[in-house]
Amino acid sequence: MSALIAFLALILERYIGYPVPLLRAAGHPVMWIGAVISVLDTYLNKPNFSVRRRTMHGMVALIIIVLLPAVLASLLSGLVSWMFVWGFVIVAILASTLLAQKSLRSHVAAVAEALESEGLEGGRQAVSMIVGRDPERLDEAGVSRAAIESLAENFSDGVVAPAFWLVVGGLAGGAAYKAVNTADSMIGHHTEKHGAFGWASARFDDLINLPASRLAAVLLTVAAFIIPGASARNAWSAVRRDAKKHRSPNAGWPEAAMAGALGLSLAGPRVYGGVMVEDAEMGAGGRRDASAADIRRALRLYGIADVLLIGLAGTVAAIWFVA
Repeated sequence: MSALIAFLALILERYIGYPVPLLRAAGHPVMWIGAVISVLDTYLNKPNFSVRRRTMHGMVALIIIVLLPAVLASLLSGLVSWMFVWGFVIVAILASTLLAQKSLRSHVAAVAEALESEGLEGGRQAVSMIVGRDPERLDEAGVSRAAIESLAENFSDGVVAPAFWLVVGGLAGGAAYKAVNTADSMIGHHTEKHGAFGWASARFDDLINLPASRLAAVLLTVAAFIIPGASARNAWSAVRRDAKKHRSPNAGWPEAAMAGALGLSLAGPRVYGGVMVEDAEMGAGGRRDASAADIRRALRLYGIADVLLIGLAGTVAAIWFVA
């Protein structure tokens, strides 16, 4: 049944998204999870604690971060189970809040629109909403590459991964994944403050994203068969050649697939907080002069890959019913 929940949740989120009035009135589950993580960070990660103590506290925080949403999600699923069909629909609606298809498309499309209508400064402002690198150092090609890289990476950890864990563990599995992924984005940084405390969350996030990052690369490669002008062969060649060279054990897979499919070179050296971060190029040998038109091509590829993911979830659900 969890596969059917994931299938319905993917459809709901793709076409409806998270209602803005509800966001304004009650916030979003990620915001609620973030509030819990902030409390844990405040009380368990004090500057006067030793590195060893902060590392141990980070492990305790990770356990809380995983169990709290998983238990609450299980209780919610149990509470509505007596409602049969309506209970199932409620769980699917709740599960849809863990996905980010519609918002991802909207944020990346906004970068293309800003570049086209407002020029470089508008593009920099728009891309600063979705990436952590220094936008003022980016030219038009840099802004475009950053948006496409964000689209590829977030397709993996914002769409494919939560859908995968919804299939594996139902609403509880999806909620636990989203909590860990949020923790990684908040405290999983190699900084003096979070290097020790966020170590466990960062490593666990790497682990649970392994299957989704590979699946995302496959979906993007298959989508390249369908998109005119995209190359599935180059996508898979880039994945095999470049993905493991990325400084992230997961981000390189969807980024390499996207780069190869579109004939671009993504990643490479980037500046974060004034610090140059060295990284391998994904799609090495491709064009670096990306543009708003390339962002729109990437969005079309993403759209087809997302449809393929929905179809895959539906197929798994159908097989479960037949079996």
